[in-house]
Amino acid sequence: MHVTLAEELMLLSLDDESGVAKDAATAAWAAAGGILAELVLAERVAIDEGRLTVTDRTPTGEPLVDGRLARLDEWAAGRRSGKAKAADWLTRDRSTVVADTVARLCERGLVVEERRRALGIFPVRRYPEADGGAERELRTRLAAVVLDGAEPDLRTAALVALLHGSRLHGLAFPELPRKQVEPRFAEIAAGDGAADSVREAIRAVQLTMAAVTIATTVAATTAATM
Repeated sequence: MHVTLAEELMLLSLDDESGVAKDAATAAWAAAGGILAELVLAERVAIDEGRLTVTDRTPTGEPLVDGRLARLDEWAAGRRSGKAKAADWLTRDRSTVVADTVARLCERGLVVEERRRALGIFPVRRYPEADGGAERELRTRLAAVVLDGAEPDLRTAALVALLHGSRLHGLAFPELPRKQVEPRFAEIAAGDGAADSVREAIRAVQLTMAAVTIATTVAATTAATM
């Protein structure tokens, strides 16, 4: 089963038993970055100095990614030349990306939607684990490359770069202090020793997450001055 980067990020974020998302706000930024990274890795989108260009409109075959490709293409077409910025797209996309990603996880049978009412009044949705196989494989793969020093494949390196760029190390290794795992995250994100294709993909992911960081900082600064 091919699980997208955004889905992997949400599997790490959603508590297996309660179904509540941990670090939900940051995970939303990371999931949006994950889908954009998928489009970069699939050579459907290029990022140059923070600007987006749709280079290939051919569907990838993954509904979650293809839906975003169509939306991004329409959005970029409405921007003036050179004005389709990754930060602007991520700011737009983060409001819906979690719901869409979790819906896809439900379709795959990896999580299940539970509806209830908090205090008997307010509707609440939770997404506890239904099939833990994908997450166990994911955590095993992350442990191998981060803790045991194994060489990451392209997608695992991209996922590590996303987690590192959004400072979500704790989602992958909740029992370990950040200082213990962060150096290896940084090493993988930098692409040291990786093949050229891996380094290029990681740089594209880093550009995406740099845009996330900038947008988050601007939003926080704006809120603080209001």
